Amino acid sequence: MTTISLVAGNCGRGRGYEDGRFEFRSNLYLGKDFLASDLFNNNPFRRKANGCLSKALKGFGNGNGRRFRVIARVKKGKKHDYPWPDNIDLDIKDGHLTYLSHFKPLAEKPKPVTLPFEKPLVDLEKKIIEVCRMADETGLDFTDQIGALENKYQQALKDLYTHLTPIQRLAIARHPNRPTALDHILNITEKWVELHGDRAGYDDPAMVTGIGTMDGKSYMFIGQQKGRNTKENIFRNFAMPTPHGYRKALRMMKYADHHGLPIVTFVDTPGAYADLKSEELGQGEAIANNLRTMFGLKVPIVTVVIGEGGSGGALAIACPNKLFMLENSVLYVASPEACAAILWKSSQAAPKAAEKLRITAQEHYKRKIADGIIPEPLGGAHADPVWTSQQIRLAITQAMDELTKMDMEELLHHRMLKFRSIGGFQEGKPVEPERKRNMKPSDASRLNAADIESDLEKLKKNILEAKVPSDPITDQAIEKLKQDVDNEVTRAFISMGLQEKLESLKLELSRASDNQTLNRNLKVKVDKLMQEFKQNLSRPGAHLGLKQKLEKLSMVSRLIEQKEKGEKLKAEINQKIPSEIKEKLEQLETAQANLSKGDPLDEDLVAEAVKAKKELIEVLKSANLEIVGVAKRKAAAELQEKIVNVKKEIDGEIERVIDVAGLHGKIEELKAEMVIDSSSPKVEKLQAEIKEEIRAALDDTALKQKVENLRREFATSSEEVIDEKVIDDKVIAENGRW
Repeated sequence: MTTISLVAGNCGRGRGYEDGRFEFRSNLYLGKDFLASDLFNNNPFRRKANGCLSKALKGFGNGNGRRFRVIARVKKGKKHDYPWPDNIDLDIKDGHLTYLSHFKPLAEKPKPVTLPFEKPLVDLEKKIIEVCRMADETGLDFTDQIGALENKYQQALKDLYTHLTPIQRLAIARHPNRPTALDHILNITEKWVELHGDRAGYDDPAMVTGIGTMDGKSYMFIGQQKGRNTKENIFRNFAMPTPHGYRKALRMMKYADHHGLPIVTFVDTPGAYADLKSEELGQGEAIANNLRTMFGLKVPIVTVVIGEGGSGGALAIACPNKLFMLENSVLYVASPEACAAILWKSSQAAPKAAEKLRITAQEHYKRKIADGIIPEPLGGAHADPVWTSQQIRLAITQAMDELTKMDMEELLHHRMLKFRSIGGFQEGKPVEPERKRNMKPSDASRLNAADIESDLEKLKKNILEAKVPSDPITDQAIEKLKQDVDNEVTRAFISMGLQEKLESLKLELSRASDNQTLNRNLKVKVDKLMQEFKQNLSRPGAHLGLKQKLEKLSMVSRLIEQKEKGEKLKAEINQKIPSEIKEKLEQLETAQANLSKGDPLDEDLVAEAVKAKKELIEVLKSANLEIVGVAKRKAAAELQEKIVNVKKEIDGEIERVIDVAGLHGKIEELKAEMVIDSSSPKVEKLQAEIKEEIRAALDDTALKQKVENLRREFATSSEEVIDEKVIDDKVIAENGRW
């Protein structure tokens, strides 16, 4: 290769620059008419002693007789540039053609990289180094101590690498010092030549292809190549191929198919490169074309996952007859970090996602996706790359020996059956009915109905049984409920698109806080906003969590209000009751306690009790209170227990009838229809049919008798049916009536 440098100088007499050069202010164009005919003709040029050629330019000058002269210096380049060397050995017997590959030995040994879970091993290594240093400095014999530490290190290494979690195996698969595809290829082949280009104007360095020999047999090798340092990773695009790389691999597959060369592919990529340019150039089409073509290749294909295999970028060269995975390699449809960001909204959940995705070689082998697991040394493949490569070679040769015995039809059928057998199906199990799903963002803090009812009953019990007006535990639970409702309301305003209106109203309210009365316009805005909020909230299926919590808070508020009213009214009544009546009531309670122990009943005390009861009624009437019933707490509790037992017996009898009549199918059908539309005619028809069949099969004579006995017992215990809210042992309140 030669280069020519041109210098224009002032060759005439007169004043010029001191260095003899002339400055041009306008662009000077020297076309091929000037140089093409005269460049290699010595006559018009004057050859100088310094190797420069010069020629005066005709037609360029000025009135003073000045002319321009071009001086050309010819520099000799190398005889041969990349990829050809000066001397090519045509009789090469082994090794690889280094001048056809960018892959060269590293000038420096890679720095050791410690993974986070390997820190205990590093501590042991430091102790061993420290003891060895002490032995060298002091001259003492620490052989036993060093041997014990080394044994401890080996045992810790074995324990650690035999119980790795999926996220730890992923970290090993991404280790910076892990052997790459070309490392393994150079370790397992006797002869190797790298082939380049997709024959469409581009050679993707992230995808390496070439022909190599093992045991005298030629194979087509295709692999995704990671870098061994930052510079190489940038050059190799971090093993993320572009469409050119997949088309290059496709060209080599067709070449191997045409010449009958078995294909070996090495998968090690986070995924196909997903930039805008790659999408414009047809990334998806290139991958899909590879998938389709690989299933029709008439030569054996073996794939080895040596690192990480990401989604379609890995599958584009991984549709083989046999798929092997290194012990610490992974294969996934989406990286655990991406999966965690989608499902759990945080990449911190990557360990959980890695476990759920089943990405390890062991999981793929269990599910018959991988045909075998190639062992790695303790510490990972980077601990002994040559040994790992030999294990790969052994697996490839054994698989090829099996596959080469098949004819073309058997080979294609074998490849098809491998992928058809992946996955599974079940028969004889009912399919879940189609559901209507609300695609809005789910309420993160939504509770199910059972939890709501349980919390409500617990709060209700605490409020009613509290002996003091304010119970710290109950107050804390109510305060937490209010905070939850506030958070839910805020999220609801945001999801409804009313957040900006709410903020502007808050700002206006803060400005109007000094005024005693709000502006009428401001009140109208508040009412309009609340009306819009309630309208959105009332839509079926919208903000169910908020609705449940609002109902719960409303119920708690009513209970607290009734409790406070009852306590206030009870205090007022106690003030109006004379002390003589209180003493008689206390005596009556004592007599009731003695009666329960078996003591005889005092007739005089009974008469006094009846008299005290009449006086108490008169006192209550004087306080404008209406007496609706008198009951004892213990009797009410016993009656409630009997009601619960009868209800359980009725439910059990109904379940028995359903089993006998075989109504489970209709009930499931009714549930499915109610999910779709609870008010449809089909739902009403199914409900009527189920009720009719239950009535026909149910023997309800005994149950009716038990219910009737309960009604009589309840009627005798109280003059009228009253609510369950018991405020006092003697008097029951409901909505201000006593």
